[in-house]
Amino acid sequence: MAPTVQRQTANALIDAFNSMSIPDIISFRAPGCMRQILPYSLNYPSQSNDAYRDTLRSLLPAFRNFSLTLYEIIEDVEQRKIVMHLRARADTAAGEYANEYMWVLRFDEQGKISDQKEYVDVGVNRDFFPKLQAALTSIKNSKSAQSANAVAPRTSVP
Repeated sequence: MAPTVQRQTANALIDAFNSMSIPDIISFRAPGCMRQILPYSLNYPSQSNDAYRDTLRSLLPAFRNFSLTLYEIIEDVEQRKIVMHLRARADTAAGEYANEYMWVLRFDEQGKISDQKEYVDVGVNRDFFPKLQAALTSIKNSKSAQSANAVAPRTSVP
């Protein structure tokens, strides 16, 4: 039996993350799709596609060799829902990134993701992300300093 459209979308989403293609990641989402990081105790606001794109763009400079591995997938065709157990690994400016996720994806009639609930490893969120934020700030400050120290071209004075 051929995979459903929503299963094809879920597989393509994993491929897009593995190639770190932000345009592709966003392309699988319906225009009104919202992403919610859970548990709610982390107090993350829901993200629209634009906010999610901005988040991915802000994190991209710190990540290398990102890989997302699917451990288990459960699909409810009638409800247009997929649940995936995933593990992420990457080299980052703050050291090795290793996280575990449970994604609950709902799909519209065209097979686009209409809602995303993303359960994250609270320990990784608590312990790793402050280090990553500090590394990203350092990268940003380094680029700003390089720009400020760039030599301006000389102009001749008549």
